[in-house]
Amino acid sequence: MTLKEHKLKIGNIEAKVPLLQGGMGVGISLGNLAGAVAKAGGIGVISAAQIGFREADFDTDTKAANLRAIKKEYEKARAIAPDGIIGFNLMVAMRHYEEYVRAAIDAGADIIISGAGLPTELPRIAGESEVKLAPIVSTDKSAKVILRYWGKKYGRMPDLLVIEGPKAGGHLGFTREQLCEYGIGLSGETAEDPAYDKEVKKLLDTVKEYEERYQCRIPTALGGGIENRKQAMHAFSLGVDAIQVATRFVTTEECDADVRYKEAYIKAGKEDIAIVKSPVGMPGRAIMNPFMKKVMAGEKISHSPCHGCLHNCRPAEIPYCITDALIHAAKGEVDDALLFCGAYAYKAKGLETVKEVVDSLLVERV
Repeated sequence: MTLKEHKLKIGNIEAKVPLLQGGMGVGISLGNLAGAVAKAGGIGVISAAQIGFREADFDTDTKAANLRAIKKEYEKARAIAPDGIIGFNLMVAMRHYEEYVRAAIDAGADIIISGAGLPTELPRIAGESEVKLAPIVSTDKSAKVILRYWGKKYGRMPDLLVIEGPKAGGHLGFTREQLCEYGIGLSGETAEDPAYDKEVKKLLDTVKEYEERYQCRIPTALGGGIENRKQAMHAFSLGVDAIQVATRFVTTEECDADVRYKEAYIKAGKEDIAIVKSPVGMPGRAIMNPFMKKVMAGEKISHSPCHGCLHNCRPAEIPYCITDALIHAAKGEVDDALLFCGAYAYKAKGLETVKEVVDSLLVERV
């Protein structure tokens, strides 16, 4: 079975392969990676999180720098994949979220993927634009909230629903208690059990209910811990239409991150992957390094003046600045960085191309 032959139809647009590249900020999935994935037939995704960190005025006018970079990175991706599908990942938790969404639409985005909070107002912000809207959910409960709300308030359904599981990288849409329920230990190890599969199936039943109610098709993508073809096939066997993959694309030649960030994945062992706490209190998955060991030991890391990234951040109280830590990561300053990663980052053995990753996930070996 060649999964690559299964196209992903989202309204009036169609991805040649059923693969969505996960958004990775700060500076990990920008125009180069998104363009390469789109060129390979998938959906390339640019993360808008502090996207303007390399702009000259980032420290003095962060919002202007980010808005300018949204257009620049989109144009970079579009030049690589003139006919590909290119989108943006925008976190609801970001300050100026509405302005960033509008900037992505104005730039020409085909699709907006939005999580880190429920994007209840995304249809209002998108207005009459033809951009496709894809909320990220992690549980059946959150799916019901967004489907009910969008249906009641806007009379519409998502163009794509992204289901992000507990083995994903970066911030996770689960409490620590939920992670344990799904077999995820706080040291980051993962259990191969069907607990989350049951949640996915329940969620897909909810999607069917709303498809019937609104007489529409709501395609779904499942992400989190999809590292090889067997895992991809398992995801499709649950009934989703596509997979979302992020970590595998970090160690590609085309990824926008510094090579030292990529090498941190390649050097990491299974024991180095851990569940950590972000400055705003959310659990996330990252590689343990000197920086994170200091944080876990209770040390408070001095930081730059606030760049206004997240709504619920209190600069005077945080143990470290997530913007600073992620910029260090993107620049390859790995000992001073927050190295977000997925559950199987330690399986990376060397650099690959985007095409090699796509084929390894979706093409049967003969």
